[in-house]
Amino acid sequence: MTHKPIRILIVDDHPLFRQGIRWSLETERDMEVVGEAENGHEAIKLTDRYLPDVVLVDINLPGLNGLEVTRVIKRHHAHISVVVVSVYEDDEQLFHAMKVGASAYSSKEVKPADLVRTIREVANGAYLINEHVLARPDVARRVLHQFRELAVSEEDAEGSLFAPLTSREIEILDCIARGLSNKEIASELNISSQTVKNHITSILRKLQVNDRTMAVMYAIQKGWIKMGYTPAAPLAPPPPSSDE
Repeated sequence: MTHKPIRILIVDDHPLFRQGIRWSLETERDMEVVGEAENGHEAIKLTDRYLPDVVLVDINLPGLNGLEVTRVIKRHHAHISVVVVSVYEDDEQLFHAMKVGASAYSSKEVKPADLVRTIREVANGAYLINEHVLARPDVARRVLHQFRELAVSEEDAEGSLFAPLTSREIEILDCIARGLSNKEIASELNISSQTVKNHITSILRKLQVNDRTMAVMYAIQKGWIKMGYTPAAPLAPPPPSSDE
């Protein structure tokens, strides 16, 4: 059975970079470059025209930047995966790339083989940006701080998506963001490993996601997380809970 090639749109304002990416991808039998764009407006038009599977977009574009382009693409074509590419990796850019729904975030120094692997994975529905965020403690803390604020502020709101989340579940999400295993979470919170598993099952069910990482990141991808957090601001303690 012959599978359709992954259709890719390359968006960058430097012709030499676009050509280099095209050469790297066109050697792959399962990939097809359907177009190139040099600015944000052209990228959106070509996305509407060709409906690629994956869009590679430079974050620093003239006119509409890569984040704005990603936001528009995901709003109109949620099934299209976007890989945001930057000259250098920056925590602020990474955070906003998650906010607009990018599937991956990569440096322009990425090796061709790694870029090919990334494209294949996001074309299959993977959100590689999740693991990228969790590997950055400062970004993960920022995400969880905002997640906690939203959960607490809406705790009494009727029909709120986050009202069912207890403070203990928020604590467990904090631990997940720091990369702790179930056993380590149990030790830190002084609860049993089975209790941790039960809470995680509850979190996944309430947020309707399939894994621990998505439980933390799904809120950002859906645009539910409030912006404007200042890293120096003190963390507000979660409300008391008796859910153990």
